[in-house]
Amino acid sequence: MKIAIEGCAHGELERIYDTIEGIEKERNIKIDLLLCCGDFQSTRNVTDLQTMAVPRKYMDMCTFYKYYSGERLAPILTIFIGGNHEASNYLQELPYGGWVAPNIYYLGYAGVVNVNGIRIAGISGIYKGHDFLRGHHEFPPYTEQTCRSVYHVRQLEVFRLQQLSGKVDIFMSHDWPRGIQEYGNKAQLLRFKPHFAEDIGSGQLGSRPLEELLKVVQPTYWFAAHLHCKFAALVQHKKNARRNEYADEDSASSDSELEEHDNGDSLETHTPAVTKFLALDKCLPKRRFLQVLDMPTREEETTQLKLEYDLEWLTILYTTNHLISVKDYNYYLPGKKAGSMEERCNFTPTTEELSHISNKFSNLEVPLNFCRTASTFDPVEQQNFKHLYVEQPKAQLNPQCTEFCALLGIDDPLCLAMLANGKQLPQTFSFKQSPAKINTPNTTVVESTEPVAVLATSKRKLNLMLPALKVSELEKNVIELPVEQEADEKPSIVPVTQDAKEEIAPICVSPNLKKLKRRNQSIYQSEDNGEII
Repeated sequence: MKIAIEGCAHGELERIYDTIEGIEKERNIKIDLLLCCGDFQSTRNVTDLQTMAVPRKYMDMCTFYKYYSGERLAPILTIFIGGNHEASNYLQELPYGGWVAPNIYYLGYAGVVNVNGIRIAGISGIYKGHDFLRGHHEFPPYTEQTCRSVYHVRQLEVFRLQQLSGKVDIFMSHDWPRGIQEYGNKAQLLRFKPHFAEDIGSGQLGSRPLEELLKVVQPTYWFAAHLHCKFAALVQHKKNARRNEYADEDSASSDSELEEHDNGDSLETHTPAVTKFLALDKCLPKRRFLQVLDMPTREEETTQLKLEYDLEWLTILYTTNHLISVKDYNYYLPGKKAGSMEERCNFTPTTEELSHISNKFSNLEVPLNFCRTASTFDPVEQQNFKHLYVEQPKAQLNPQCTEFCALLGIDDPLCLAMLANGKQLPQTFSFKQSPAKINTPNTTVVESTEPVAVLATSKRKLNLMLPALKVSELEKNVIELPVEQEADEKPSIVPVTQDAKEEIAPICVSPNLKKLKRRNQSIYQSEDNGEII
């Protein structure tokens, strides 16, 4: 299978697809799959632009809206992760991944999928020490602070990816793993980016959690972006490095560029000896933003790609659902050195757990259930949008996520965050689908008609695996409800009946997780790395 890897997309989908078409004609090949390493900028309309953490002069609709509206169709299956310049409100609708447009799939906060037997994992966002231990507390409309913290990597996604036991062929991130420059041509990197020297000297170039993931997951390939330059490295691992019990060869490095062709052995090796790392530039003329990889598949060659959920990843999502936090302060995940408390800390699925999740799905193929949840940009009516004041959009639930959570039996973090802050859940909108199908060389996609909103009649049911809120004898006649208040107002105390308490309690409390010690807590202390536009 021939796979194209893109660095920072920055919304330039038409240019990227045109470049791929040019490569196909020049080399007389057919590229089957496109992977994008963040800053995808899936902005559907002007309101989406208001959630991007960029100066107003950089706000540009670019071309994604054409693929969202159906004006154009992505010519190949495209899979992407989020970066630090995104339509965060749209991506928050799909925390576990989903279709953002026909033939364009988002991996979510973190995710693992299989494409014709090739296992692809990824994590969205960038690392900031002061937000890493927090929960996913943000929801639109964002404040100046949450507009940025919403795309910061959280510990839960890193923890979940650490539970993977099977072979990972490709891993995608936006950030670089910290210390990766030591495994490639560092001198050449500093000639091209001399300002990196200070961050390298202080150990702040790259992400600490990704450094940990690289040593634990040990994928065959790791692709990244963010720093707007092309850089290759070969990371030599020691075997059986799992969950902080690892070490790397200090002397392992290479000055050569990443090989375009795999030797074919890595797909059969449970723990690869080497991870081939490649960072790419952003999509601009005369910049090295695209790489083509030829990778063997475990399945027979077919003209149609099959995108499937990963059973082990689904099981990990299910067994760690109780660890979700929507708190705006630090909390800690279970670890091996958690004092005398006996709590599960290894969530690598057992055979019984895998079988339980497998029974929930008739098959693992990702359903083609894309639907629009917002209006589409009109270049004629909104041509002067940069000079107009536009409010941020309100939070919107996505039927794809609702369906996925109900099937797997897990919670939507966006729902929990809103409920924990006393907000009313928005009504779910679904959209009528046309029975007509659009066939492409790689996949079949059901295209939506013009949006026709249909209000969901059933209430959103949360799958909170938590005990109901206990009300003490002193408070048995009243319960405090979180409501929106002015700064000088006192909290409202509303008397409720005993029957009402049972209904209110489960949804008025955020996950109440015990604070556990974590032996590597010290490496996640607050520190800021400069963000790249």
